[in-house]
Amino acid sequence: MKDTKKNAYEPGTPEITPGLHIDITADGPYLVWGKIPIRQVFIMPNDEGNSWTYKASAHPYETGEEPVALCRCGHSKRKPYCDGSHAQADDWDPTLTAPHRPLLADAETIEGPTMNLTDNERYCAFARFCDAYGRVWNLTEASDDPKAREIAVYEANHCPAGRLKAWDKESGRPYELETGPEINLVEDPTIGCSAGLWVRGGIPVTDAGGYTYQVRNRVTLCRCGQSSNKPFCDGTHASMKFRDGLPHEPDGEEF
Repeated sequence: MKDTKKNAYEPGTPEITPGLHIDITADGPYLVWGKIPIRQVFIMPNDEGNSWTYKASAHPYETGEEPVALCRCGHSKRKPYCDGSHAQADDWDPTLTAPHRPLLADAETIEGPTMNLTDNERYCAFARFCDAYGRVWNLTEASDDPKAREIAVYEANHCPAGRLKAWDKESGRPYELETGPEINLVEDPTIGCSAGLWVRGGIPVTDAGGYTYQVRNRVTLCRCGQSSNKPFCDGTHASMKFRDGLPHEPDGEEF
């Protein structure tokens, strides 16, 4: 049974139409329900070479059948879809190791003059938006400067995993980009690899035992099969140079 109580939502997360959700099978793929749009997005650098925007592919992936089975072991020959390769993948452990606790419960808080930043490093997906223009932690501490505050909020909101979250200090409310539900296959051409499965817009994720993780506006799921924080991405794709072999290019919208 899906947990739909209001306290199951991280602050700043929209409550979406029932029927959209992701189920994690015990030793196989992610099952996507509700015909959620799936596309590739590419991490694009600024002039200094730091991650700064996303640019989408203009070619969405087919979601006609329900459920859509997406590979989570990293071995499928027809990515992003599952082809049953997990059954023969000796180097893949499907065990889910992430705690059944809200991300914010274990987050550090960095306090600034006009905003705060919460940071739970366990959920880092190594997208590196936090590094540009002085680094988000330093910018938070300098947030009495309007430009520093603007950049800090931008960088926190571009963290695909939700590891980083910016909060207005006066109201206590989080900053979150408004987005419809979607699933993005992240590509990271700067370091020459494919990254996690970026789930946006408050889509519930439920494990095989029926536990629904706290619903968040930004979640990054592992699709290389090697994360130590499954089902969530921990950046291992970068060290192993995971490549999905998908054919498309960054020829769509930039955000």
